[in-house]
Amino acid sequence: MQSIIKKAVLATGALALVAPAMAMAQAGAAAAPAATVGIGQGLGAIGAGLAVVGGAIGIGMIGKGAVESIARQPEAAGPIGTNMILTAALIEGATLFAVVVGLLVGFIK
Repeated sequence: MQSIIKKAVLATGALALVAPAMAMAQAGAAAAPAATVGIGQGLGAIGAGLAVVGGAIGIGMIGKGAVESIARQPEAAGPIGTNMILTAALIEGATLFAVVVGLLVGFIK
């Protein structure tokens, strides 16, 4: 089951990285029809949404691991909590960057 979840997370992340690039390639094409620009905006929005889903799954997995670690070794709660917050903040920053890029790509003409 964990293998399936890991593969799904990797596929979601890969799609989140590829969709904005596809949208930019379509929106930047010379003399592109109006439907192509709409497709690019849609792909950018889908990429932004997938980035949020991937970030949420990653932060959830971090929280799960931290709670399990603290349950096994309560005296290490301080360092585990600090590392959990730091890692979650890094994931959230990368997710926010991916969302902004995904949404901005759809508006580039």
